[in-house]
Amino acid sequence: MSAHRVRIRVTGALAALAIVMAGCGGGGGGGNSGGGGGSQPRAVSLTLGASSALLLQDGTPASVAATIGRSTGDTNTVTLTAPGLPSGIQAQFVQPGTGSAGTVTLIASGAAAAGTYTVNVQASEGGPAASQAITVTVGIVATVGSGVNSSMGVGGKLQQFLGIVLEPDLWRQYFLPTDWDSVNALAPNHISVQTVDFIPMKANTGQASDWDFTEIDKTVIPALEAPGHSPMFRIGNAPLFLDTSGFNGPEFVFSDANLETFATYCANLVRYYNTGGFDWGGTHFQSPSSRHITWWQIYNEYNVNNMLPSQYIRLYNRVVPAMKAADPSIKVTALELSDGKLLLSDPRNNLPWFVAPASSGGVNAPVDAATFHIYPCPDRSSRDAQILATVPGFADDVRYYYQELRSRADLADVPVWVTESGVDSDYQNGAGVSHATGGPFAVDERGASAFYAAWRPYLFSQIGKAGNQGLLHWSFSDDRQYGLINETSNAKYLSYWVEYWLLRKLAWDGVAAAPDILTLNATESASVETLATRNSDGSVVVMVANHAVHATGDNNGSGGPRTVVVDVSALGAFASASELTIDANTNTVDGPLETAITPASRITLTMSGYGVTFLTLIPQSPAASAESYNGERRAAPWPRALELR
Repeated sequence: MSAHRVRIRVTGALAALAIVMAGCGGGGGGGNSGGGGGSQPRAVSLTLGASSALLLQDGTPASVAATIGRSTGDTNTVTLTAPGLPSGIQAQFVQPGTGSAGTVTLIASGAAAAGTYTVNVQASEGGPAASQAITVTVGIVATVGSGVNSSMGVGGKLQQFLGIVLEPDLWRQYFLPTDWDSVNALAPNHISVQTVDFIPMKANTGQASDWDFTEIDKTVIPALEAPGHSPMFRIGNAPLFLDTSGFNGPEFVFSDANLETFATYCANLVRYYNTGGFDWGGTHFQSPSSRHITWWQIYNEYNVNNMLPSQYIRLYNRVVPAMKAADPSIKVTALELSDGKLLLSDPRNNLPWFVAPASSGGVNAPVDAATFHIYPCPDRSSRDAQILATVPGFADDVRYYYQELRSRADLADVPVWVTESGVDSDYQNGAGVSHATGGPFAVDERGASAFYAAWRPYLFSQIGKAGNQGLLHWSFSDDRQYGLINETSNAKYLSYWVEYWLLRKLAWDGVAAAPDILTLNATESASVETLATRNSDGSVVVMVANHAVHATGDNNGSGGPRTVVVDVSALGAFASASELTIDANTNTVDGPLETAITPASRITLTMSGYGVTFLTLIPQSPAASAESYNGERRAAPWPRALELR
């Protein structure tokens, strides 16, 4: 059959149908005009009882009333639908049918990612659909248990102190002197002091002019007199006459003679500050303070300063006995590694050498803490998501440290500390040149922005759960990349308040019993870190750190909004509760305000972007406690010397 003949036949059939339809029209209007059951579908309107709904990942539903608007006499069946629902969200309906009222019930499962979505609800009786959007927030549920999670921290304890690093050097001559009022108000558990330019031994001629403590004591003596009286002295590198210039700073020239001179230098530092001083070139050198330095840190980042693990072990084994001979009561930290993932920056290429049997070249001098440094990115080009993704890896490194230390019985109880940390390790070599890239240097603002308020508590929680026992911030007075206060005005950054409240809500002071880490089940952990602790007085602190990234390419972005429902029903009733949030809206002059909230079995926390919220719960009959009040862990400032064994 040809195509031409097909077209003729179809056309003829249509013409006949048209004649029949015209004949059925009758007199006036068509039979489908007007109302009545079974009539032609008409347009309807849709009004939802709410413009937003909170869905929880544990399946807690949210119901919204739907009202249908009809024309007079319309009794056709109306059907509600919600096409194109986000993954993990389901919709159930009470259909209006021939009436005007219905219900939309939305349910999220654990497969629905936390965040904000738009759901379009439609109503139709078969004709044009009416549509109205509803903003749906998928919230995380964090359920706190009454038991202690003994697999986390130190036997179920969050036994982690906080501290700061001060670095007096020549380049700081353009800055204000250290603001000790701000230091004392912060009350860190430890102050670590390190210098390159003001190393007190200038030469080795045997003359009194070889030594000068004037500049370094401008920092050390006030640190000794600060509350707690517990500074740490980091012997970051040898006297400069024993060094050569390297890419990252001075590098020790390794020889037997230089090693002996370095050991003598270290022992004399201990004598100067702790045991009445030493004599050199006919002059007596002695600290003007009667207070002693307990903790000493041996060398800085040898693994990125052209020193092999075997050389560091030899240095440590020679220096520490000399220092202990001067004062047997001192405590010493080892390693101080720069933590990275390449070659010698990876702790996995250093720890096996250190923990080898002493007879096989491993350490044989006493070790009181094993330490490393955390900087997740080398320069400011790293995206927010890249920096945040490194946090679990640093927690794994803490676990790896313990794994290696426990391979030797004499090192099995040695605690792990992080003695430097910051968001970005880059700095300018001079004339505005980036040390990392060789191009123009720019400050990484994330060190003092809301990003820090998300990253720092996230890091604190993750490594604390892994058993880390100390976390120090580098440094105190500096630019927005590194500082807690501004180096030219002493104005506080947002980062200052993050450290301040971590100290008061969660950090261990080395004197009071460390808080218990409570069991906690969160429906999502990819974008929010949750940590629940219980103090010895029965008060509970739940920390929620929102590190959700708004967009994958963000660099110092705002963060994505998150809603977290904290379920504390297993803990019983509480007499009072408070909420404190640090985020982009925080007043950096006076710090965040802690507000009273009504205790409940489920408490909803809404966070607009990067930040941290501390939820504090006070029991009905709090036990009398000298070290805790209103959920703050510290009434007495600072320990004299943290005993971390």
